[in-house]
Amino acid sequence: MAQKTKKVLQQSGVIPYRVQNGATEVLLITTRNQQNWVVPKGGVVNGMSAPDSAAKEAWEEAGVIGQVNPNQIGTYEYQKNGKTYTVQMYLLPVEVESDKYPEVGQRVRRWVNVNEAVRQVKKSSLKRILKKFVSQAPSNGL
Repeated sequence: MAQKTKKVLQQSGVIPYRVQNGATEVLLITTRNQQNWVVPKGGVVNGMSAPDSAAKEAWEEAGVIGQVNPNQIGTYEYQKNGKTYTVQMYLLPVEVESDKYPEVGQRVRRWVNVNEAVRQVKKSSLKRILKKFVSQAPSNGL
């Protein structure tokens, strides 16, 4: 029997950040079941670029708005329900934070220091991208 080629589903996400009193902070959100800390991500919408789609996810999942940096900071893969996903990650300097957004009742959000964000995130591939961000954090001239 011929083996089926696995389709890799494309997603994009952002690391929402801000600089407060000279320190860079990252906005983490929980998964819908509130078990793990993550950053906003989702499927790339047909007709939208990956950065624009990531900005849409940031609004829906975390209630934040900003201009996504179009330069990808990294990618990671994960498996869920037998499917493989590749996530293109971008940086989002947060300009607006709203208390009313589509998934407000489904997730918890929390601003944390960039190093704390690395400790809080469980997925090693996402940790790697956060560590890269720490090395280039805005207080270092990003």
